[in-house]
Amino acid sequence: MQTAILEKIPCLDLKGQHQQIKKEVFDAFEKVYESTAFSGGPFVEEFEKNFAVFCQTAYAVGVNNGTSALHLAMLALGIGVGDEVIVPANTFIATAWGVSYTGAIPVFVDCTSDTWQIDATKIEEKITPKTKAIVGVHLYGQPFDVESLLAICRKHNLSLLEDAAQAQGARYNDIPVGGFGEMACFSFYPGKNLGACGEAGGITTKNEKYYKHLLSLRNHGSMVRYHHDEVGFNMRMGGLEGASLNVKLKYLPEWNNRRREIATRYQQEIKNTHIKLQYQPDWAKSVYHLFVLTTENRDGLINYLNENNIFPGLHYPVPCHLQKAYAHLKYKEGDCPNAEYLAQHCISLPMYAELTDAEISHIIKVLNAYKNA
Repeated sequence: MQTAILEKIPCLDLKGQHQQIKKEVFDAFEKVYESTAFSGGPFVEEFEKNFAVFCQTAYAVGVNNGTSALHLAMLALGIGVGDEVIVPANTFIATAWGVSYTGAIPVFVDCTSDTWQIDATKIEEKITPKTKAIVGVHLYGQPFDVESLLAICRKHNLSLLEDAAQAQGARYNDIPVGGFGEMACFSFYPGKNLGACGEAGGITTKNEKYYKHLLSLRNHGSMVRYHHDEVGFNMRMGGLEGASLNVKLKYLPEWNNRRREIATRYQQEIKNTHIKLQYQPDWAKSVYHLFVLTTENRDGLINYLNENNIFPGLHYPVPCHLQKAYAHLKYKEGDCPNAEYLAQHCISLPMYAELTDAEISHIIKVLNAYKNA
């Protein structure tokens, strides 16, 4: 393993990963090019089969991005105008877009103060006769409290949708995420743990009815060419994206294990009392898409890290319920206090499999010397 420290350590650097597999990916691209299978086709189908096996589900459906995956899953569940769907306040905005695109209303619920996942104890008070589903987000690569959400769904006859956009390979009670809810939605945006060379997303399910409906929805509402049974969408995955994902899927367990090694060092060696880390329940085996911490003086910590050539990320500085796009829902500051605190105090440390041991040691050393000035 390399021991050199980069001149600057970014939050994410994809160059190292892509250099490792460049020949394999380019060879796969050449096969796509020679067969001109650029939209859907055999390379996407091969990835779908392999990813379904990886997630221990019956089916996987490739689409053009993770946001489309959320949108189509909502439609497959029958969500529409007048319906309500429970959504975490602390997540990327696309989780809520999937609800809004159908004409339904996202109902935001606060996160816990330690896992930063949706607070299961706050969900039932938000359920109304209009509620049709709950979206649980495996945020930062850490599984949410699946059993608690499933219990609520059974009690109230609701559907559970997993937003697994950041969690390819994560495990809940040693079972891969992707098969607990009615469906699970994945993003294969280039920066994800499993990222395409381009935009892509996917949906996994164990339900054949949902699977067939999703195939139609992503392809203009058609199962037979030029016959359109419903209003559909042009949301197919591209052949080049499918081919690149098939190459990367083989390496994903190794890359995820390296992320876990890095996270373990952060968790065990960061001793600064001015810094709080995300709590990891025993049932959660995260893949650490992000490694998030909180501190009271965020700007001070960011400036301090930058001065030491470390450049953290920021996920997410405005919680969903306070976004301007949802001002019409009349949420106000104080409605989701834990999510609001996190938004104002969190940063994301550098996290990618190619970080060297020396770089990790440097980050830890610098963090432990921080004085909260």
